[in-house]
Amino acid sequence: MQIEVLKSKIHRVTVTECDLNYIGSITIDENLIDAANMIAGEKVQVVNINNGERLETYIINGKKNSGEITLNGPAARKVQKGDKIIIISYATMSMEKAKVYNPILVFPDENNFIAQ
Repeated sequence: MQIEVLKSKIHRVTVTECDLNYIGSITIDENLIDAANMIAGEKVQVVNINNGERLETYIINGKKNSGEITLNGPAARKVQKGDKIIIISYATMSMEKAKVYNPILVFPDENNFIAQ
């Protein structure tokens, strides 16, 4: 049996921009993507802490060390600049692997940077 489990999460980042006229996706600072073991093109769930909205989209690399979190295209209707969001990725694995898997949890500061 295969199950879907939490792979990684970027917790409580601040939306820096919304671009309704972009094709779609979420642009994330490359440092955050790397820290969360995510990759460009990966499907993610975005949860808006401010209004409870949930959506699925895919990742686009943002400029490294920029703190950028931009919701693009239709997703821009579900968030506003300044909203706090959680970005979640999932993985499918066997029940046995899931029991021992440790997800990666990233907790950036208020400017979307990781404490060094």
